[in-house]
Amino acid sequence: MITRFLTNVSVKFNPFSPRSKSARLVLSLIPSTARASGLRVESKMLPRDSKEPASLGVKFKDGKEMNLELDKMRITEVVETVDRHSRQLARKEELSGN
Repeated sequence: MITRFLTNVSVKFNPFSPRSKSARLVLSLIPSTARASGLRVESKMLPRDSKEPASLGVKFKDGKEMNLELDKMRITEVVETVDRHSRQLARKEELSGN
């Protein structure tokens, strides 16, 4: 997952639910050095009996925000969705010469 263009990641999930696997994997894909580069990571654990779906909120450096429902998506779909916008930002940065 391309994290260079992310400013904020917030994940909300029930750690005991099998449907929260994508949420746990998203957190594991964020490199340990990302916080040093300015990425803010927030995770909220829901109670065991919570019926609230797992969700991911992502903010990019250009101001775009994505809110994804992780209980309906596979990890490959989540990574593909986030990386699609990150690649667009990388192209813009490359074309502007920064």
